[in-house]
Amino acid sequence: MRAMVLEAAGRPLAASEVPDPTPGPGQIAIRIHACAVCRTDLHVVDGELPRPKPHLVPGHEIVGTVIARGPGAERFPLGARVGVPWLGWTCGTCAYCRSGRENLCPEARFTGYQIDGGYAERACADERFCFALPEAYDDVAAAPLLCAGLIGYRALGMAGDAERLGLYGFGAAAHIVAQVARHQGRRVFAFTRPGDAAAQRFAQGLGAAWAGGSDEASPEPLDAALIFAPVGALVPAALHSTAPGGAVICAGIHMSDIPAFPYRLLWEERVLRSVANLTRRDAEEFLALAPEVPVVTQTQTFPLTAAETALARLRQGQIEGAAVLVP
Repeated sequence: MRAMVLEAAGRPLAASEVPDPTPGPGQIAIRIHACAVCRTDLHVVDGELPRPKPHLVPGHEIVGTVIARGPGAERFPLGARVGVPWLGWTCGTCAYCRSGRENLCPEARFTGYQIDGGYAERACADERFCFALPEAYDDVAAAPLLCAGLIGYRALGMAGDAERLGLYGFGAAAHIVAQVARHQGRRVFAFTRPGDAAAQRFAQGLGAAWAGGSDEASPEPLDAALIFAPVGALVPAALHSTAPGGAVICAGIHMSDIPAFPYRLLWEERVLRSVANLTRRDAEEFLALAPEVPVVTQTQTFPLTAAETALARLRQGQIEGAAVLVP
């Protein structure tokens, strides 16, 4: 099969012919129809996340159909359409797994990082960590739901009942979260790269009450802020715009160092916290909610062999919504 392979961090992905994967016990083999491109993929290929699997196939927002089942795999019939997210396996026995926090399992393995992912024509996945997808979405439209949607949904849950919601970095995750937030009756304030008028128009087109640069103060105090851009300097900026008792949630897996900031920005019971990965319950809840909103994903498609182009455009902030690879 064709695949885009990471041979070493910092090197371009190599277009390769590799053997078709064979499903092991409890696994399904999937013919891939679409795989969204996530900022986490950038962190993997750029070497900001350490020790990826050797000869890794990146990608963890996979949509495809089941073409084979390994021993004991009975959850999905052949031909079923499934989605494969970032969380690919957990131990099921540690204190985190047993308390509903499998996203923190110390033995967890992740798709497109320790497990070969979706920048390919086929993939194998543990069927327990795959999901049926809403029929309302075609393959390309469904792909961004599997990480941008899921991580955004988990981050939004940590915002509690915040009515004035700031979104820092208006990319794949924020454009989905904004729609869910508006559906829930919240007001959205979008913070983009300074001077990015196109992203600000995009946010306002999705119902944002205000959109401006991340170097600007919010026009109103925020009840919560979700930071999707991997820029540590946004943390004190978001705290500065957050009302007493509000929360700032860092929703990325990697971020540049957070600069020192005065305690007064945290005082008055503001909360600073992070989101790590996702749970299967997050996926079940969000995939049921998305068609009710309904969430509409904005996508830009690329052929599989143009994965490097898609990553470069994402790195440069040139993707409106989400990039999706189509084998």
